[in-house]
Amino acid sequence: MGYANMPLQLAGFPTTPLELLSFLLSVATVWLNIRQSHWGWLFAIISSATYGLVFYGSRLYGDMGLQLVFITVSFFGWYQWLRGDDSHHQLPVTTLTSRGRWLMAVAWLIGFALLAWFLKSCTDTDVPNSDGFLTAGSLVGQLLLSRKKIENWHVWIIVDVLYVALYLHKHLVLTAVLYAVFVGMAVIGLRAWSGDAHTGGRRLALE
Repeated sequence: MGYANMPLQLAGFPTTPLELLSFLLSVATVWLNIRQSHWGWLFAIISSATYGLVFYGSRLYGDMGLQLVFITVSFFGWYQWLRGDDSHHQLPVTTLTSRGRWLMAVAWLIGFALLAWFLKSCTDTDVPNSDGFLTAGSLVGQLLLSRKKIENWHVWIIVDVLYVALYLHKHLVLTAVLYAVFVGMAVIGLRAWSGDAHTGGRRLALE
């Protein structure tokens, strides 16, 4: 891992080869998600593995653990997108019910409380509250994405904006730029999927 973590400058931003690789894989992942290509889940697995190493080096243990969960959920999401509805056809885009939105919000808050407590008690992180809040939100967003719920993009917009500030604080400048890009891509995804929900969720799907 020596070369992978070797400091380098990219357009004036301090980074490492490992962070740069994770950046590129993550952009490809979100682009494929917007296009509703199931191959996005493969890129998600690989990028989560590489970013797990990046976050470990920055003592962002909540985010590091989140990448392990992302890898697990990605296998579930991959299956769901291919064979996820009752007829075992490609999963359509749908929206949450009012009850579903409340459950999502409650799950986020409970996850935040538990993760923040764990990070304060069991790790040496200096950002337990922000790390816990954003980790919990990311878990909610990933689960909604795996079921092709439009609301996943609302969650990602909120989470990604806040992640920009966190990564700047941790001097992960390239990753902060990545999450700023993610904000724009999440807006694009929201608009694309919102129109797709009225056509059975298939219009943007890649064959």
